[in-house]
Amino acid sequence: MAFDFLVPIDDKILAHCELLPAQALGNKIHKHTERKGLPVLANASFAIIGVNESRNAFEKKHESLNTSEIRRHLYKLMMGNWNSTIVDLGDINEGEAVEDTYFVVKEIVAELIEEDIVAVVIGATQDITYPTYRAFDGLRNMVNLVSVDSRFDFGDNDELISSHSYMSKIITDKPNNLFNFSNLGYQSYFCAQEELDLMERLFFDGYRLGEISSDISLAEPVLRDSNIVSIDLRAVKASEISMSENFSPNGFTGKEICAIARYAGISDKVNVFGVYEAENTPQAYQLIAQILWYFFEGHNYRVKESPFVNKEDFTKFIVPTDADDLIYHKSNLTERWWVEVPTILTSHNKTNIPALLPCTEQDYLDACNQIIPERWFKAYKKGFN
Repeated sequence: MAFDFLVPIDDKILAHCELLPAQALGNKIHKHTERKGLPVLANASFAIIGVNESRNAFEKKHESLNTSEIRRHLYKLMMGNWNSTIVDLGDINEGEAVEDTYFVVKEIVAELIEEDIVAVVIGATQDITYPTYRAFDGLRNMVNLVSVDSRFDFGDNDELISSHSYMSKIITDKPNNLFNFSNLGYQSYFCAQEELDLMERLFFDGYRLGEISSDISLAEPVLRDSNIVSIDLRAVKASEISMSENFSPNGFTGKEICAIARYAGISDKVNVFGVYEAENTPQAYQLIAQILWYFFEGHNYRVKESPFVNKEDFTKFIVPTDADDLIYHKSNLTERWWVEVPTILTSHNKTNIPALLPCTEQDYLDACNQIIPERWFKAYKKGFN
């Protein structure tokens, strides 16, 4: 059983919890310990997993990620007014081969998805996104992946999987369950023109760092439709987490990356949330802890709603355009917007109900001025492929 490979939380961290206030997360999280074993998963909302695998790192890691220190900083934070139950399953250490580690990650995440528990993965390198994607095999026909990253991570066709090329493996490996890939925060000088062309050919969505930083709310509709959210901490500016080598002076601020994490938590479709590529500095430990806190916080505000299910809670707008009539739906409860895409089938199944693409109010206003949102065009074209 894959769960047998989980390593309990360090006793020093458990001892640290004894000194924390009763309201601290360390006293609220159900933990995997040497003495008590694995926590009960029944009724859990989240399961935290550390993955100490870095052999496929593009830039070789000089030391293992100290997940214990990340936990120490996370456990110190105060519990919000949440109804969520959090379990910490401990760590997955390196297997005999990288593929062995991937297999254990895949099996554990797949079981959590089946139990409707959100897997929260803290990984040394972002290639761990690949086994979390493979965890959906046989469970979900089509998967939406959002990567918060300064690069697209396609790599070269003949390059072995690494933290800079895992997306190539996701796109090419069978079974191909990837429906849509979105990147938040790419920096053009890190991206080859061939990668930008590939994004365009596959109708994937890319948002430059400046675009998201100027209006962080643009990330919300993208995250609303995602099943996997993968954060590469190299998308955060080096000064924010005391990094220098392999990190860029440009990137998201700590405040912006936490806002993105909160939007991810609010999405009722996110099954896997991963934070990768940290190095061992006190500031990085704190930022990861706060990113996870905001993800948990966002989850507390999740609202499951659909214009096709809760019609009385929505206002419908029909916008005639030269291309087609665009049908928008606005939630009267959350004020979120969706637009119908007639060429895609809802949930990618055999129904005849149009798909709903999350969007913004500005998309609706643009459509009223005959400016068709690019995301709608990409989704529309994708329906024919």
